[in-house]
Amino acid sequence: MIYFDNASTTKMSEQVMDYMCEFMKKNFANPSSLHSMGFEAEKEITKARKIVASAINADPEEIYFTSGGTEANNTAILGVAEAYRRRGKRVITMNIEHPSVTDSYKELERRGFEVITLAVDEKGYIDIDELENTVNEDTILVSIMYVNNEVGTIQDIEKIYKTIKGKNPNCVFHTDCVQAFCKHPVNCKFADIITLSGHKICSAKGTGAMYVKKGIRVNNLHFGGSQEKGLRPGTENTYGIAALGKAVEISVENMDLNYAKVLEVKNALMKAADKLEDVYVNGDSEKGSPYILNMSFKDVKGEVLLHALENEEIYVATGSACSSRIKEKKKIVDNMTEGRGANAVRFSFSCENTVEEAERVVESLLKNVPLLRRFVPR
Repeated sequence: MIYFDNASTTKMSEQVMDYMCEFMKKNFANPSSLHSMGFEAEKEITKARKIVASAINADPEEIYFTSGGTEANNTAILGVAEAYRRRGKRVITMNIEHPSVTDSYKELERRGFEVITLAVDEKGYIDIDELENTVNEDTILVSIMYVNNEVGTIQDIEKIYKTIKGKNPNCVFHTDCVQAFCKHPVNCKFADIITLSGHKICSAKGTGAMYVKKGIRVNNLHFGGSQEKGLRPGTENTYGIAALGKAVEISVENMDLNYAKVLEVKNALMKAADKLEDVYVNGDSEKGSPYILNMSFKDVKGEVLLHALENEEIYVATGSACSSRIKEKKKIVDNMTEGRGANAVRFSFSCENTVEEAERVVESLLKNVPLLRRFVPR
């Protein structure tokens, strides 16, 4: 079995799983309880908070745990907009964001905010000059993803942050770092809000986090407790938070090694584009994230190729898992290219993947793509 769908979710590492299971056996108490068992559970949350904060050079007090990246993005966008709506109603994003961002901006539009959506070029980059011209004194929020989840384009977050603050120092900059966290350097110095997820780095599903810079106001979306300073009330997912802390610790320690490893895997798989006719790499083939490779195969539907590969126990995707079951959705690739979205397949990697696996997938593509093209009506 070859699993190349790690941008959707990663396999939980044995080390993280063992750590979480041991914690579940010994520290099952509610971390808000006043007795010693509750205190021990709370200590694990504090430990994980420090680990996550250290990974992005933040203060632990600026880290809030959530159920994942989607909740974190919803809270960041809706919470900031409502907190600052008296200051202005212009909000800005781009057209290749994750559905948890784009749908949040649609909700803001329904609430009467002025939503500006920036287009990207054929490699997935925004025009920073256009961004600068769009930010004005009424702009309260900008959301730009760091590493795109479908094509792997890496935005220049530092330049974007400085551009926004140069036009309007009071504008809040939020960046979805779900696909970047623990894979690429993430520095809280160049963002006001950063959103993260655990199951993209070999941790448990249902865990995520937000970095909120001191002084930035975010209205809470949930009510009923004082956990996470009231921003995210409710009994903490202590087991998941413990797993997240351990996964971050391991990933940060091995980030450079993992980066080099997955780059070799990606480069090996890109040979399919050299050996087959009419194959296009979507995104930036040279400067994009090594963790994601998106290719379109002319005259072959992405979903058809996905199932052909699945028959050989090779697992890939055609786009974001969070929008895969939405009928007639417009694909991210179509926002960057002319009509290549339907033919796109996303291959995404983890540190457990190997060059040998990539070579096997190339062999499968060399066999299946010409075969599937025979059935295209002429």
